Amino acid sequence: MSNYEVSKVWEWNEEEKSKSGNQPVAGSRFEQELPVGEKPLQVYSLGTPNGIKVAIMLEELKEAGIEKADYDLYLINISEGDQFGSDFVKINPNSKIPAMMDCSADEPIRVFESVSILLYLAEKFEQFLPTKLAERTELMNWLFWQTGAAPYVGGGFGHFYNYAPTKQEYPIDRFTMETKRQLDLLDKHLADKPYIGGNEYTIADMAIWPWYGRLVQGELYGDAAEFLKANEYTHLLEWADRIQERPAVKRALEVEYKDIK
Repeated sequence: MSNYEVSKVWEWNEEEKSKSGNQPVAGSRFEQELPVGEKPLQVYSLGTPNGIKVAIMLEELKEAGIEKADYDLYLINISEGDQFGSDFVKINPNSKIPAMMDCSADEPIRVFESVSILLYLAEKFEQFLPTKLAERTELMNWLFWQTGAAPYVGGGFGHFYNYAPTKQEYPIDRFTMETKRQLDLLDKHLADKPYIGGNEYTIADMAIWPWYGRLVQGELYGDAAEFLKANEYTHLLEWADRIQERPAVKRALEVEYKDIK
């Protein structure tokens, strides 16, 4: 039993205020000048699942020989609060990584939210995105599924299972149930096809793999794969291993981030 009682009105304890911690207000917290390199694309990110998505796409474009997709990649250290600096907030007012500036346009274009970046790059360079309506719609179904589903895995299961200061049965059970349901959904979906959208590798695979592929491979949240019995999701595991063998994916996992300081 918990002794916690819900107050009539929630009040934030400002004594907990820090440069990097969550606050109930948006906007920048300090002045910042982000570096800008000479490459067409300027990317400010981190090696989280959402950051890995974009690194994979950029490396896949490089693998495809798209020179205009060359990029500078800078490290945004969220534990130090870099995402709340004035320059980063100008690119992404939501203060989340990754964020990108396309400096190849007459007027630089900001792009934020990882799936928005994937879609922007896919449309700009006409890569990893079907042109037929039915195939494109199927891809979009899964792309938007990922944006709505992954917070249950990261902010829900991952947080309470691996990061929360205390272990709590109710939230762990609740988010484990939903995470396993999602894993089962993907496992069933991949039973008769090599990729999320069907026979072709697309940005849907790039968006989903860093979350669900790496989760069943044991790369997220400590021993979570064992806890979730990930070895039971054989089709999902085969897909995850197939994606990881791609040269661009291997490079994306090892890519070096430049310091912004």
